[in-house]
Amino acid sequence: MKEKLKIQGGRGMLNAVLRVPQLEEGQKCPLVVLMHGFMANLKLDPLKTVGALLEEAGIASLAFDFNGHGKSDGKFCDMNVFSELDDAMMVYDFVRQQDFVSKIAFCGHSQGGVVAGMVAAMLGNDEAGKPKVECIVQLAPAAVLHDDAMNGCIMGKKFDPKNPPEHVWMFFHKLGRTYIECAQKIDIYGVSKDYEGQVCLIHGTDDTIVPYEYGVRYNEAYAHSELHTMEGDNHFLSKHKKEVFSIAVNFLREYLA
Repeated sequence: MKEKLKIQGGRGMLNAVLRVPQLEEGQKCPLVVLMHGFMANLKLDPLKTVGALLEEAGIASLAFDFNGHGKSDGKFCDMNVFSELDDAMMVYDFVRQQDFVSKIAFCGHSQGGVVAGMVAAMLGNDEAGKPKVECIVQLAPAAVLHDDAMNGCIMGKKFDPKNPPEHVWMFFHKLGRTYIECAQKIDIYGVSKDYEGQVCLIHGTDDTIVPYEYGVRYNEAYAHSELHTMEGDNHFLSKHKKEVFSIAVNFLREYLA
């Protein structure tokens, strides 16, 4: 089953797509929340294919557009990482209330990977001491966004980091000053390291947007993680698609079983 939804986010309604495998009456299944990256949307790979493969594996997924992206409410120039954290929190609350959902996991690409890791840590553990988010897959997680904001250069677009302009043109989008200021303040690894569940990191060694070293640092920060190196691959992991999809889906199947 594939269903289009509108979910309340931190700044308006979020466009979403829910995929659920065929279930018997009263049957439950795990669900993976899919989080796209900067300037992306729910229709793009690698997450689009991951969602389809999860359904084939008997796992539901919910992909959504963050505020200011895709068909969700809001303007791109008003978007920042903190607003995306709010969106992800509200999506988690929505999923948790669905009767058919047994366990919840996160899978995020690029900036969505950063949000996935931080929100999983912020949600913490349940009363039994078990992580509320069962496991995470982070594809080329963009922890570089903090350093980029501090250094005054985001995806090749330069600015004065001590006095950011009101807007920075990012190709066809205007990036707002608030995004830069929030990125400068955010403690990505400091928050994410508190997550106690299992983490699968997948990163290409030739990623020019988020250098591979940021994936290595994530792996060092977590208590329970595995880092899969895609030799010569780029930020979108397009050179090893089948392998990336296989690693991600098999990891989620294992820890959501």
